Amino acid sequence: MVSQANFAGWYRHRLVWVAVILLAVAASAVALNRAAGQEAEPADLQAQIVARMRTTLEQADPGQHNHAGHTVQQGATEEKPPVICGVRVYGYEPAEATTLADVQKVYGFHLCGIAEQKRPWDVAVKLAGPLIMDMSTEPLGIQVVEATEGVRFIDRLWQMFPAKYATLAQEEALAAKEMADLRRRYDAAAGL
Repeated sequence: MVSQANFAGWYRHRLVWVAVILLAVAASAVALNRAAGQEAEPADLQAQIVARMRTTLEQADPGQHNHAGHTVQQGATEEKPPVICGVRVYGYEPAEATTLADVQKVYGFHLCGIAEQKRPWDVAVKLAGPLIMDMSTEPLGIQVVEATEGVRFIDRLWQMFPAKYATLAQEEALAAKEMADLRRRYDAAAGL
């Protein structure tokens, strides 16, 4: 005969195992759903902005984001060497935008190298600095922060950028992963 205490212990033990099994099935379903969803969903907004900025800068004529009068030395051919860029997004407006089409302005940093054949990164012409990209125009507007004869660089940065992004621009450039990717792509484009 089964006592009431034994029955209660067995029943409680059985419910614990049912709960454990249901929890394991639910966790597996969530993991599978996330794995399938990552392939089907487009990249997040930040990644889309980075890709658009990089593409825009790399396809633009270097004169559009030229700094301090740097010019590319052309060889015997008239073909322009590729521009290879790394970017970092500090923020965008409106901040509540959820799609790339909603983004009007992007505040960020760019570091581009002009990949002339067999010219190593260390001696390549580089274009770098904080920039504002106007996403509401076609082609996209590129406004680089530069000092002028009457305005120092830091003052110009604070004139052009909202305070929260100006502070970031003073402290952060490219992340290590983005820099490594930039160098790899530059070496490939320069034939190194």
